[in-house]
Amino acid sequence: MRRLLPVLTAALLVAVTAACGNGAASGGGGSDKKTIRLAYQAFPSGDLIVKNQGLLEKALPDYEITWTKFDSGASINTAYVAKSIDFAAIGSSPVARGLSAPLNIPYQVAFVLDVAGDNEALVARNGSGVTDVAGLRGKKVATPFASTSHYSLLAALDQAGVKESELTIVDLEPQDILAAWTRGDIDAAYSWLPSLDELKKTGKVLISSKQLATAGKPTLDLGVVSTAFAGAHPDAVDAWRKAQAQALDLIASDPAAAATSVAQELNLTPEDAQHQLSQGVFLTPADIASDEWLGTEAKVGGLADNLLSAAQFLKDQQKIDAVPDLATVQKAIYVKGLPDVLG
Repeated sequence: MRRLLPVLTAALLVAVTAACGNGAASGGGGSDKKTIRLAYQAFPSGDLIVKNQGLLEKALPDYEITWTKFDSGASINTAYVAKSIDFAAIGSSPVARGLSAPLNIPYQVAFVLDVAGDNEALVARNGSGVTDVAGLRGKKVATPFASTSHYSLLAALDQAGVKESELTIVDLEPQDILAAWTRGDIDAAYSWLPSLDELKKTGKVLISSKQLATAGKPTLDLGVVSTAFAGAHPDAVDAWRKAQAQALDLIASDPAAAATSVAQELNLTPEDAQHQLSQGVFLTPADIASDEWLGTEAKVGGLADNLLSAAQFLKDQQKIDAVPDLATVQKAIYVKGLPDVLG
């Protein structure tokens, strides 16, 4: 399928340089410590708080922990195919792709980092003449391919009755979107924070992911873990989930302190970071273990249906080869020990 072959080709290149190929923690670099390899993205989230405050390092002193920055879910899926990462912060649409053919990535969703709200949106550049989604016909729109923003762009076009063939969609990462926007090379973009705030300064929001969620096309940022790692090191998965829950508690109880950590990671002022955090929807740990989201070992939650619906939409849009069955998706929800682990 279009865009998937380059992903798999890139995966072969990553595999050559992957430090560890079995998807589970192992000794590395001559150290006796086991390793955990985490992929993170530079958007406001509890995951950045976990990284900034060293919560996982404090909880797992016997592990060598490395954090690697990725620009989008597509590149994270590539790294998973290469078995070069264990945990990742990744959008729900890339996860739906990853669980579907031809990728069929053996990973599991173990946490909900946030529900996309106004922190992802479609913005038209001032001077483009675009005032609504229908006005994108004949225009050039940028978004990171195989991301939640790409999924939401397709959903917005579908909602407005605009065919993908009626405009030009270009694949750009958020930082490249800003450069193309400044040059006037694109008319609109669907992207996320922190770059989204820069786009809004000289553009008009046409629709946000929050609005699309109310129309039945919600997107989320998820925490996933490779199935091999989870099977071999459930203690480390528990520690990671507890650290993520601690970060969510901080966002809810002390937004200023949470913003300070996020600001340091994104090179923002604490005020800007707090404003950006306010645009996302952060669940409580108890919510995450509810029937609506991850659920429990006794009953897998509605997140499986959400991912299946996303996969079906991507299949309808001819972005994936086939849709997995519900049982396959439910097995990809890691609910071991919930809700006890999250407190």
